[in-house]
Amino acid sequence: MTDPKTNQDVSLAMLRDTDRDRYLACLLSPDDKRGALAALYAFNAELARIRDLVHEPLPGEIRMQYWRDLLEGNAHGSTEANPLAAALLSAVEAHRLPRQTLVNMIEARIFDLYDDPMESRTALEGYAGETASALIQLAGLILSPDEAMKSADAAGHAGVAQAISGMLLLMPLHRRRGQVYIPLEILSATGLDRETFLAGADKPRISAAIEAFAGLGRDHLAKARASVLPPSVLPAFLPVVLAEPVLMKAQKRGATVLEASLQEPQWRRQMRMAFAGMRKKI
Repeated sequence: MTDPKTNQDVSLAMLRDTDRDRYLACLLSPDDKRGALAALYAFNAELARIRDLVHEPLPGEIRMQYWRDLLEGNAHGSTEANPLAAALLSAVEAHRLPRQTLVNMIEARIFDLYDDPMESRTALEGYAGETASALIQLAGLILSPDEAMKSADAAGHAGVAQAISGMLLLMPLHRRRGQVYIPLEILSATGLDRETFLAGADKPRISAAIEAFAGLGRDHLAKARASVLPPSVLPAFLPVVLAEPVLMKAQKRGATVLEASLQEPQWRRQMRMAFAGMRKKI
């Protein structure tokens, strides 16, 4: 039988390599919650990077089917060969995490494997709700099940803000792939369509679309901040503090976001999260 401590160490090591910001959020969390959080976050990072590992959607869907089968009790073989899978199941059982929420996260991530555009703001918020928002809520359940229910609305808005900031950070990569996460209704309102946005020539209209997209993220962030978060679930929200500088920069830089990264240095991101932890608010 695989040692749970070994699985925890593997999850933390994977997270350090694949999602340094949430790795730090784990380190800023209570010791007894760290292993489960690391497994949850490493699972999320594994889903997020599938598009980077495959050249066609079908192999990506096969990888996602593995995780779906695991969560639905149809795992193929023992989990001993996959410490992350074992750690995730352990976290699910120990903290009574809703498996369907994790399955829904997988289903939503299938969108990443294809180049279909995001049709509407509603579709965007639904995608963010089942990915980034759900991740915050699940982390809250690990930290404090009772208090997590009180922060569900804040998690919903925070996740949308975080998802939009992530899409802005990855926009140069998404453009090279032909992916467009800005809803078509926002592009249409600024006189663009998918093809003209990807072409990148109409700088004024592209800047207007990016400003509106980032503004939507800031609106959701403001709504998340209007809620008073129970201190016990605050670590689940710490990565959200990294969204605001990205959203603000995007509104200022406009069309240049298609070509230049908005990412802050690692040390600055660490400081933002540490200060948020000390202030007890996002």
